[in-house]
Amino acid sequence: MPASLSTVTYVVAAMLFVASLRGLSNQESARRGNLLGTIGMLIAVVVTLALIAVPSAGVASVSMTKLGVLGGAIAVGGLIGSVLAARVAMTSMPELVAILHSFVGLAAVLVGIGTAMEGRAHDTAHAIETYLGVVVGAITFTGSIIAFLKLRATIGSRPLVIPGRHVINATMLIACIVLGVMAGGRKEAMPELLGLTVIAGVLGAHLVLAIGGGDMPVVVSLLNSYSGWAASAAGFMLGNDLLIITGALVGSSGAILSYFMCRAMNRSIWNVVFAGFGDVPKAAKGGKQEEQKPVIQTNVDETAELLLNAKSVIVVPGYGMAVAQAQHAVKQITTMLQDHGVQCRYAIHPVAGRLPGHMNVLLAEADVPYDIVQEMDEINADMDKTDVVIVIGANDIVNPSALEDESSPIWGMPVLEVWKAAKVVMLKRSMAAGYAGVENPLCFRENTLMLFGDAKQTVTKLLTSIAAKNAEAA
Repeated sequence: MPASLSTVTYVVAAMLFVASLRGLSNQESARRGNLLGTIGMLIAVVVTLALIAVPSAGVASVSMTKLGVLGGAIAVGGLIGSVLAARVAMTSMPELVAILHSFVGLAAVLVGIGTAMEGRAHDTAHAIETYLGVVVGAITFTGSIIAFLKLRATIGSRPLVIPGRHVINATMLIACIVLGVMAGGRKEAMPELLGLTVIAGVLGAHLVLAIGGGDMPVVVSLLNSYSGWAASAAGFMLGNDLLIITGALVGSSGAILSYFMCRAMNRSIWNVVFAGFGDVPKAAKGGKQEEQKPVIQTNVDETAELLLNAKSVIVVPGYGMAVAQAQHAVKQITTMLQDHGVQCRYAIHPVAGRLPGHMNVLLAEADVPYDIVQEMDEINADMDKTDVVIVIGANDIVNPSALEDESSPIWGMPVLEVWKAAKVVMLKRSMAAGYAGVENPLCFRENTLMLFGDAKQTVTKLLTSIAAKNAEAA
């Protein structure tokens, strides 16, 4: 394939990726953005295959056997990806994203090792980009696997806080640098490269193990950024300009998203990565403190009556709603209330769920109109004018301790100030602390009603009760 033609098509693919990111920034254009990104990737794959099959003048042709192996690998990978995408539930999307990040990291590691084995890292510049790609790839690979296991609750969400962990991390990083210097650009320096890979992998796992459940949305975003930089490094090693551009787009957008999420939590990125936030306070571990405090319980019929008599209602969705897959029933409730003349809106916290934008995706899946879904900054001012706020499976993002208790681990984090409403109804399974392991005093306030039970079952019963009361009134 002529170099000029491949360059033009790569530019077109890169422009489609930029347009895709632009489209993904808004709910209404997200589908179009996803489609543009898919088309761009299809162009990139086809052109890359064409470059291999029809090499430029002076370049040896690739055997049909190798092309067959490559085509078979793409077919198998595409089939697996399609099946996973079709079968995965929205509640499992965070872990799917995490494990996909690990594949990108592993690919960067394998490309780096292959580059070194072929002796292409022959000068300082090539050696640096090869070893840097391996380090970032290994950190992304093992870190993403730990994030996947935490999101699936295979391992606990509490941070693994080892004494002197910062010294241990610094030592591993220095060891990676030393091994890289020792390896240089030598083809026979494979032991040093493999040692560097193992140490970087341990570093990645240790970094994510030390991050608690309350920071998992930021962790997923950070790993997205790492995977982008790993892909960009692989592009340098392979001499593929489009892979460099694509990786840089993913890496920079993930870094920017992580920054905005940290700002929404009123914390620095260094605090998230190194502070070990998310441990369970001693008072919360045994559950005794919660049992000694009085709560006001309610039932489905009382809640239905309260909602029907309200003039304005705000719904705050959380990960509990996602796990129960209750978003469709919740949407039906708000539609029914709107038909009854009640103003209904949804309040979204930037770090609700386990993935950036997790709640927005769930509500979009349930066909909730975009104009009644509002972010924390724009809806907090209306809380004191709201009759009822119903919190479904959320805990940490509505915790008043963030603004009132300087000793709280989440002190300073902006939250949805739902306690300012006339009434708050919290749907929870039990009085257990949230994913961050922090007790929520909102549960014990005089204007808070606790509605216990599985979110899906409770919301379904609530929908039936509201429909019955509407029928009686008619």
